[in-house]
Amino acid sequence: MGRMPSVLPDGEPAPEDGTLPAEALAGAPDRPLGFYAHVPYCATRCGYCDFNTYTAAELRGTSRDDYAATFAEEVRLARKVLGDDPREVETVFFGGGTPTLLPAADLGRMLGAIRSEFGLAADAEVTTEANPESVDPAYLAELREAGFNRISFGMQSAREHVLRVLDRTHTPGRPEACVAEARAAGFEHVNLDLIYGTPGETDDDWRASLAAALGAGPDHVSAYALIVEEGTQLARRIRRGEVPPTDDDEHADRYLIAEEALSAAGMDWYEVSNWAVPGDAARCRHNELYWTGADWWGAGPGAHSHVGGVRWWNVKHPAPYASALAAGRSPAAGREVLTEEDRRVERILLELRLSAGCPVSLLRPAGAEAASRAVGDGLLERGPYEAGRLVLTLRGRLLADAVVRDLVD
Repeated sequence: MGRMPSVLPDGEPAPEDGTLPAEALAGAPDRPLGFYAHVPYCATRCGYCDFNTYTAAELRGTSRDDYAATFAEEVRLARKVLGDDPREVETVFFGGGTPTLLPAADLGRMLGAIRSEFGLAADAEVTTEANPESVDPAYLAELREAGFNRISFGMQSAREHVLRVLDRTHTPGRPEACVAEARAAGFEHVNLDLIYGTPGETDDDWRASLAAALGAGPDHVSAYALIVEEGTQLARRIRRGEVPPTDDDEHADRYLIAEEALSAAGMDWYEVSNWAVPGDAARCRHNELYWTGADWWGAGPGAHSHVGGVRWWNVKHPAPYASALAAGRSPAAGREVLTEEDRRVERILLELRLSAGCPVSLLRPAGAEAASRAVGDGLLERGPYEAGRLVLTLRGRLLADAVVRDLVD
């Protein structure tokens, strides 16, 4: 959830000073507040990547060296826009790109800007994504000293031939070593990101990746089906017949393999693509802000934000992003004010993906009828957490998008 798409949505113009409607700020102290920090830099572009990232050759005169200072300018803008909002920040998530291409001291300065302007809650979750080849023990120790307490490594696969198809540059075994190094540096919470359904991957390859990930001892695992986006190098390779296309049935089989392996290792699913050790502590609280419609400010090129039913997104490229802030303007490229119906639909779309489920009260009559059919078909069950909620069954998780489409009517 930390990644920013490369294509910005349509919307209305955003105010140059970033001002939000008064109704968006009403009741803000009762909602959690998080910060997303987008670091849009990568050493190379992976063949499947469709995120808003830039290699050194694509920066057009901007420098990574200035990024921490530019980011701090947007944090100060956020403080001005949110005014006397008393909330401390409960979660911070550094995503990209590869945040750990920046010096650890720069990430510390960026976190320090948020701490200075807003304050961090005593139990704040502070996460960064990292590529396995971009960190070492000294770097991890510096991150931990700066206040980071959760880290997410992009493992993707334990098989070298799968990593080659994905254009990943780390060697098999390096992500597992990173987990040990992060633990030694004092990180209590460590996630490994996996991808299944890569062209040429077999069931045994996927089982090996899961076994390697679990053997490293993370307390959280994310497993995502590979989506081949148009315009990527991987899409072009598939179109030329160089590698086989991905297959939905294979994706379903791999998901079932993941559920079996992760649950056997004692992990519980809490979102369709995310598993954690039992209890709330290991779950990604920042992503839970997204899934439950809380407030977050996204700082950085292409970053998306949401406060009180207003969503906005920044310009994509680092050069105009930096220019806007240097001129005292918001870097927002556009925004939309969500209607009550928009928010109802989004709650169904997102909350149904959670193990806590979706409230039945959100459904219209047609959606309620569809839910009853889905219960009868074994796709939904009445939630164990509290009365009046619907939860996807394992089979329902395989068909989550179709189930949700029926419920939003």
